[in-house]
Amino acid sequence: MTAATATKPDSPAPHAPHPALLALTIGAIGVVFGDIGTSPLYAFREALSQTAGDGIDAGEILGVLSLAIWSLILVVTVKYVIFLMRADNQGEGGVLALTALARRALGRRSLIALVLGAAGASLFYGDAIITPALSVLSAVEGLKTIPALATIFDDSAILGVTIVILVALFFIQSRGTASVSALFGPVCIVWFLAIGGLGLWHITDEPSILRVLSPHYGAILLATHGVTGLFVLGAVFLTVTGAEALTADMGHFGIKPIRIGWFFLAFPCLVLNYLGQGAYALNALEAAAASGKPFVNQDWFFVMAPESVRPWLIVLAMLATVIASQAVITGAYSLTQQAIQLGLLPRLRILQTSATQAGQIYLPSINWLLLAGVLVLVIQFRTSSAMAAAYGIAVTGTMVVTTLLAYIVVRHRWNWGRPLALAVILPFLTLDLIFFGANILRVIEGGWVPLVVAGAIGLIIYTWNRGRGIVRAFEARQSVPLADLAAALAKRPPERVEGTAVFLTANPDSAPGALLHNLKHNKVLHEKNLIVSVRTADRPSVEASERSEIRPVDDNFVIVVLTYGFMESPDVPRDLGLEAVSHKKVLNPAKTSYFIGRNTIKPAANQGMPLWQDRIFMFLQRNASDPTDFLKIPPGKVLELGEQVTV
Repeated sequence: MTAATATKPDSPAPHAPHPALLALTIGAIGVVFGDIGTSPLYAFREALSQTAGDGIDAGEILGVLSLAIWSLILVVTVKYVIFLMRADNQGEGGVLALTALARRALGRRSLIALVLGAAGASLFYGDAIITPALSVLSAVEGLKTIPALATIFDDSAILGVTIVILVALFFIQSRGTASVSALFGPVCIVWFLAIGGLGLWHITDEPSILRVLSPHYGAILLATHGVTGLFVLGAVFLTVTGAEALTADMGHFGIKPIRIGWFFLAFPCLVLNYLGQGAYALNALEAAAASGKPFVNQDWFFVMAPESVRPWLIVLAMLATVIASQAVITGAYSLTQQAIQLGLLPRLRILQTSATQAGQIYLPSINWLLLAGVLVLVIQFRTSSAMAAAYGIAVTGTMVVTTLLAYIVVRHRWNWGRPLALAVILPFLTLDLIFFGANILRVIEGGWVPLVVAGAIGLIIYTWNRGRGIVRAFEARQSVPLADLAAALAKRPPERVEGTAVFLTANPDSAPGALLHNLKHNKVLHEKNLIVSVRTADRPSVEASERSEIRPVDDNFVIVVLTYGFMESPDVPRDLGLEAVSHKKVLNPAKTSYFIGRNTIKPAANQGMPLWQDRIFMFLQRNASDPTDFLKIPPGKVLELGEQVTV
């Protein structure tokens, strides 16, 4: 899962002072580990249920625990915390940051990196829909474990409470979370300490449970259970969902705070809790055998807590799952912003919810689409057990993509030799593919959900990029080199009007279509003319000194290229007013007009894309955010000129 924090402090220095390091570590605990920290609510229960067909024995309990703990060690600790955190893009991580890094390493051969990045981003949205639904529902289901409330909170009541919490969560997004995000870290610290302490308490009742730290118990389970063992492995993967957040949030907190939070709190507390659940299950198995009653798989996380403290644990679990859901939601906003900047998705309306925190953004369209998807899942599956089968495929698919991108980075950017690169990456890829294959077996049970979501997002990305390619090709055929136009106008100057004209274009070396239309229909040229191109760099941010590139053409035209990082929001009027730009052509905001090319799309069945794809592209373009909003241009200063394009 790719996540992002609600507040985005400046990237920490490599050696941050101790108070700053402590604050960043607390912040990281509240955001980075929210998803993986709530996995004990359902992961052990679901993995154990896969072995329940012919009854559950002690060997299966030990095997499931061994697989869970070694998954945390190999997938999260070794792959992500130790290795992948080194593959950062100026401190930023996540699948699209890694994609940008891989594209820069490959140069002209970057299509494969772009395809992998699009696939990873598509799979993330499936994860973003499932995480809030599954985590909140599993926490609310804890109410059924309180005997006094068991008759009140049946499945319908549990469903109702879950829906109310989720709807409230999505409705408050537009207000931002700055006022409450400071509580995320302390609440999650309490959560980890509570689950770790609860597990330690039961380990003391059954110290022999520590033997599962040997991986041979997991190996025995897989070797003796055939296909069932693969289903167990697919469910065990629930213990590591959320591992992607460790790299995705590097830019917000830094590597060191995340590693400290993992090694000193999250990892030991998770291991203690899983061991405690296993110890409690072993005791329950022995008690059932002694009394001659059948052993029943239960909601082990909640039932191992004493009844007197269970209500407080349920409240704490609800808070923890809401925080985990919040991290996924803001992660969806952040990923979408990156995808827009990289050209994978059409422009969407992006609102800042904080005047001081650049990372606090809100995308209304993404918010409501996520809410709709979450509600459909909750109503359709009704229980966390039914929904759990849908969870692993999206996460394992993203992990496969991340590993392949990591190979490109270590091979072509770090310049490792092929033998060394394969020796390091191949074991990770093999592990990812095993988990992915195990989860694919659960497609019919619900695993189709993230695949459908990812397929829909992938189709949107493909259609948008293919449609834009057709439009760009049309514009290239119609284009005139700017130097040739400037020379012609110097010989036969048109009528001049005072003020400054800013022409936005993707290719600054060609005369913008809006400029040609203005000359053709209005037959005038402004006193000052800036040909402005906005580009996105393959890095998260660009220094102010590198923001603008200025190239005078002649006395009439100046080319200005504004470059932004893929995690920055363009602001054209502000950056054209920078001294580096304005000393060439002084801008008077009152006398500046912005010209934007706006072509009308016409579908055609016998050329370009298929007709159904034309309709999708037209819908996307129609509903894309106005470029004036995206570029922060005052609407009253904009003129749009264009023509009809057949796609």
